[in-house]
Amino acid sequence: MRDEEDPPQKSDFVPKRKSKSSIWDYFGYKKEDVDQNEVLCMECHKVVATKHGNTTNLSDHLKRHHKALYDEYKAKSGCQPKQTNICDAFASVTPYQKGSQRQKEITDAITFHIAKDMLPLNTVAKEGFKKMIRTLDRRYVIPSRTYFSQVAIKELYEKCKSKIEAELSHVEYYATTTDLWSSRTTEPYMSLTVHFITEDFELKSRCLQTAFFPESHTAENIAEALREAEALREAVSAWGLDETRQVCITTDNAANMVKAADLNKWTRLQCFGHRLHLAIENAVKKDGRIDRAIGVCKKLNAKQDGVPDR
Repeated sequence: MRDEEDPPQKSDFVPKRKSKSSIWDYFGYKKEDVDQNEVLCMECHKVVATKHGNTTNLSDHLKRHHKALYDEYKAKSGCQPKQTNICDAFASVTPYQKGSQRQKEITDAITFHIAKDMLPLNTVAKEGFKKMIRTLDRRYVIPSRTYFSQVAIKELYEKCKSKIEAELSHVEYYATTTDLWSSRTTEPYMSLTVHFITEDFELKSRCLQTAFFPESHTAENIAEALREAEALREAVSAWGLDETRQVCITTDNAANMVKAADLNKWTRLQCFGHRLHLAIENAVKKDGRIDRAIGVCKKLNAKQDGVPDR
């Protein structure tokens, strides 16, 4: 019979019930511990705390106190093939349900990508984009282009609008800038941007509107547009901004913009960037040497890019 003061042997321990992990080759319970409450290390006989069957503390104990046994355990673990549960295998290829959180998260991310980077809506129908999404998450099903144009983009717009409205509700005074510009396809647009300082003294700018503006760019038409619902003055009101709290509006020096601000009785500031551009442009025109040098640079650049001379 073994003396009572002798340290316990491996035969004195029992493994965790219904466990197949090789970590239990090094840990166990005393036979009299029927409820298996205290896990003991078979090597140093110390109690190691575990919760809900988690074995992380057990492997950490081996790593810190019994390096040789830890290396042995890792070798065993690496040799044991992991069998995939049938349910898990099917779940990994089953498409997300339309209303699932993950499906919505990815759709929202794609919508933001399209809006933020100004991509065409047919991006979602291109094979390269589809392949990328399948690679990232094969369970995700890309909605149709129509869904993005009629549902997702509108939802993102309403979400952004609500956020900006909440910001503007605390604005006491503000300034605006506006400009007429053309797209790459020469379509004319008018934009309105508001600038304000927050209660934390942080300067912020928000583009409130970009409207299609096909009218002739004369002073009378611009002023009329400013007074009407689809132009600047109505846009300010639509966002809940008090026109009397507008400090000024900044525009370029185009005659139509100057006249428009004057007819609407708005204080106008000239755009410094535009004035600087005009100053440099006029200075270049007056010196023929600079103009010729720029012409040579343009030709060199055109030849380098393989673009024929114009």
